[in-house]
Amino acid sequence: MQELAEKKCPPCDEATQPLAAPESAKLAQKLGQGWKVVGNHHLEKTYKFDDFRQALDFTNRIGEIAESIGHHPDIFLTWGEVRLQIFTHKVNGLTENDFVLADKFEKGGKPTKK
Repeated sequence: MQELAEKKCPPCDEATQPLAAPESAKLAQKLGQGWKVVGNHHLEKTYKFDDFRQALDFTNRIGEIAESIGHHPDIFLTWGEVRLQIFTHKVNGLTENDFVLADKFEKGGKPTKK
């Protein structure tokens, strides 16, 4: 079976529907630790760092990954912490693309965690 991070994020159109809760739960099991499905609306994870510079560097790595595939998270950056929220704005909910993006962050972001 193909890993989520290896998949591409196809563009969503008007016919794209948000995932049902059982589908979201099944995909969430494939992600790294710390990812939460919140209200079956978005994915969320908080990363901890030793200082602002490490958090900023991680934010920039995440930004590059997101930009390369054209799917962007909401990023909250503060001293020693980065919180990511991911959902598909076009459908106002979760799609497989959100889980693909989260897994790409897990594989390519390589955060320096406390």
